[in-house]
Amino acid sequence: MEHLETSPPSTSPLYRLARAVLILGALYSLYLVLHPFTPLAKAEIPLLDIIQLQRSVHVLFLLLGGYLLSFFRPGKRTLGSWLFFLLSLVPLYHFLFPQVPGLQVGLGVKLFGLLAWGVAVLPALLPGLKRGADLLAVLLALLPTLYQARYFEELVYRAVLPEPWDMGMSFALIMLVLGLVYRLLGPVMPVLVLFFFSYNLYADLFPGAFRGTRQGIDLLLGKTFNETEAGIYGLITGVSAKYLVYFTLLSGMIGALGLGRVVANYALALVGKHPATPGRVTGLASVFMGMFSGSGAADTQFVAALTKPLYERAGYDRLMAAGLVATAGSIALVTPPVLGSIAFIMVEILQIPYLKVILMAIGPALLYLTTVLAFNEFYARKAGLPPVGAELEMSRRRYVLRYSPLFLPILLIIVLLYLGYEVRTAASLALLGFVLLAYLDPTLRPRGFKPILDGLEEGFKTLLPIGSAVTAANLIFAMMVISGLPSKFSQLLQQVSGESLLLATLITALFSLVLGMGVPPTATYVITSALTAPAIIGLAKANGIPPEAALLATHMFLFYYAVLADVTPPVALSGYAAASVFGTNPLLTGVYAARVALSKYLVGFFFLLSYAGTGLLIVPVLETSPPGEAWRIILERFLAVAAGVVYLSASGVGYTRRPLKRWEAWALGALAVALFVPLPWLNLLAFLLGLPFFRKGLTGPRKEG
Repeated sequence: MEHLETSPPSTSPLYRLARAVLILGALYSLYLVLHPFTPLAKAEIPLLDIIQLQRSVHVLFLLLGGYLLSFFRPGKRTLGSWLFFLLSLVPLYHFLFPQVPGLQVGLGVKLFGLLAWGVAVLPALLPGLKRGADLLAVLLALLPTLYQARYFEELVYRAVLPEPWDMGMSFALIMLVLGLVYRLLGPVMPVLVLFFFSYNLYADLFPGAFRGTRQGIDLLLGKTFNETEAGIYGLITGVSAKYLVYFTLLSGMIGALGLGRVVANYALALVGKHPATPGRVTGLASVFMGMFSGSGAADTQFVAALTKPLYERAGYDRLMAAGLVATAGSIALVTPPVLGSIAFIMVEILQIPYLKVILMAIGPALLYLTTVLAFNEFYARKAGLPPVGAELEMSRRRYVLRYSPLFLPILLIIVLLYLGYEVRTAASLALLGFVLLAYLDPTLRPRGFKPILDGLEEGFKTLLPIGSAVTAANLIFAMMVISGLPSKFSQLLQQVSGESLLLATLITALFSLVLGMGVPPTATYVITSALTAPAIIGLAKANGIPPEAALLATHMFLFYYAVLADVTPPVALSGYAAASVFGTNPLLTGVYAARVALSKYLVGFFFLLSYAGTGLLIVPVLETSPPGEAWRIILERFLAVAAGVVYLSASGVGYTRRPLKRWEAWALGALAVALFVPLPWLNLLAFLLGLPFFRKGLTGPRKEG
């Protein structure tokens, strides 16, 4: 996810105001963890006690912080800006001229909505208006939250028949959210939201299976603003307020305390001096950083800066180095315990414990790491690279022992989740643990307490693009629920696939990858899970997969393919992050990243095609089979797929223990695919046929170090 880049002058009053807003937003979220144990819990303050209003305040802080920092960013006009503007005219027209019998919207309400629309949308076409519009947006953002707080009880009963000012506040809030997402992430996601909104207004004009019932603007705006779980403050927005903010604060605090560099050096100490050291450090450092952040692009940027000197000293091809880093950096999105926004949305949609998602992510994360390390090993040996390492201030063993306690807060998260504590409680206590470790260790101790405030600010700033995207995703979800589009799309998918699970899975994987090229992984998952999950679950059950296993495997499949867009060209955030450090072409970097991690496209595909395939996720098999049989399936799957990863990596590099001829590389690649297929006899045959390709010793020439 894109990080909000700003370079405001520190003396600017607006910057100081933005900093205060970000810190207050962080403190508000942290206080909610403590609130039930404080005297204020008995005061029954709505903004602290009612979940809907907590989410409203959370969105308010996103809007205030986002627009204040957007003030310091230049505006620009693109082709997408025109599309955003033109599609926004559809809801604007229906808001100003509602064709709903008996509905009278006053001039004041219309002017308020028009002002919010202008502030959010017009700077897309007229960048010169942006600064003034950003400041006005800060003031307008206060009104929907104050309105919610004042009339909350009445609003709950007015979702279907809203008052004119309910509609005005709803329209203003939607426009302000879309305007912020446009400023932070570009036009694609706002355009998607507006498309689904417009579909509801004109569903009767769509052809065939997509024809629906036209909805009135009053119903759309009323349910969006007043509905408790399907509106803009629904369960997906709740993911940002209930989970994401605590992990971005955790990540921000680690960075502000300077602990990231220590963790990176820890990876260096574990690896030592070897020709493959740069890639090994890249893989381990990405996993370690992924435990804290859950942001692929941010981790890629950090790891790239750390390892670039090592790659240059070893003589790696720059594009290969950037591709390795881009691939490894995105491991953060599937590395427990911080898995990013999609995992938390899955928890809310499926109503399952977060610890279960963590367990299901372990297998794909380990195989992802194996892909990076295996490709790197074969490449380093084929290129005959010299051994390289890094100098540390103490011996490698002492360094590892000295700083191992830094991982205790992560272990604390796992233990607390196992004991049944809330995710935000576990993350908040881990944050406190990192602060205590930093200040108690004389070699890590920061000067003063400013780093704590910096960490709170940086953590909430990191949340701005993620949280605003999640809120926009909630709008998409709400519009799809109202329209009934998911059931229509699922029926169409079943018809197009001819009731074939293989074909339906392939179509969904391609749909997810294409969709992910334009929108963040969060929105990709929300859209694909709503549109395709019912059909795939039904087909999976028809193919003999137990219902619970089919449900979990389908959503993990959609989760996995949603995050793959992070390294899939042409739009690959991790690829762009690595390219910015290594000075390579972003598109070519994405191509090399896809080549490095070719196995990752197959891992997710094959754990849904049969019951045995779900063994890679561990939990579905453990919950639906006797322990002995379950562990046999799990072990067979991991051994076969791990061998397939190694075979496919060697095929991609063209080297095993010797250079491979072209036909040999293709043959080994075909055997690798056979190892991914969940058929034990085929796996054993493919494994045995592949062994002769590794028959010679290491013959790659070594350069003198």
